[in-house]
Amino acid sequence: MERRLLHPEGPVFSRIIAGAWRWHTVDASTVSRLIQTSLDQGITTFDNADIYGDHSNEEIFGNALKKDDGLRTKMEIVTKCGIKFPSLKRPESWVKHYDTSKEHILKSVDNSLKLHGTHYLDLLLIHRPDPLLNPVEVAEAFTILKNNGKVLHFGVSNFTPFQFEMLQSYLPFPLVTNQVEISLTCSQPMFDGTLDVLMKQRTSPMAWSPLGGGNLMNETNKHIFSKKEEKYNATGNQLSLAWLLNHPSIIFPVIGTTKPERIIESAAAMEIKLDRQDWFDMLKAAMGSEMP
Repeated sequence: MERRLLHPEGPVFSRIIAGAWRWHTVDASTVSRLIQTSLDQGITTFDNADIYGDHSNEEIFGNALKKDDGLRTKMEIVTKCGIKFPSLKRPESWVKHYDTSKEHILKSVDNSLKLHGTHYLDLLLIHRPDPLLNPVEVAEAFTILKNNGKVLHFGVSNFTPFQFEMLQSYLPFPLVTNQVEISLTCSQPMFDGTLDVLMKQRTSPMAWSPLGGGNLMNETNKHIFSKKEEKYNATGNQLSLAWLLNHPSIIFPVIGTTKPERIIESAAAMEIKLDRQDWFDMLKAAMGSEMP
């Protein structure tokens, strides 16, 4: 598995990232298998968030790490903060909203560290753009967390190009990624400036839902993919990941699965080098029309 810098100043992550979004739906032994299978495939980076699993996934992941003292040193942990919603675990929230205040960011990180059972996070992301986001407060919180070693790197998720550049202008260090939805069925970031701004900043994107929720393999497209599956000796999922991996912005797909065999399947996508015309043919199938 290739490991690369997200940004010239770091961090170094595995090119494919394991997403823990659904890991609350399986038992503890399966979570341990998912972690070990990922590491066996060279997938060393794990993506989480404070709200995943109704605020339970970070603790579930942390419990798995407690079973093996050496696991933490073999991986990089990403988590997110900034979304609040009504929950029995958070009774103070009565409406879904965003909170990127300095106080909340600092409190959220301390809680994430406690639940993960670690003293530092490799990457913290602001989960969603907050209309009340005060960049001065965010910069203050990030600087405190960086100076005390609780968070090594910072980024955002689902930000527009303008929102990314605005927040970056207030920071004395780089935002190292913008985690956005990118797939064959959601290729807009390749055309709306999202990836262009990141390439301008020498920053790589992370892609959530990189397989588009499985919506591509319909009857219309099945014959197109079946020919390519035969040509590349690969599955449709592998081809979809390879399509992202071949983009010059150096996309890091976040695969969200609860099946160890899917992790093994996804890792093999790294070996596929798509022909340029096949890349555009797959885009044509997804868009339903040729390029302009």
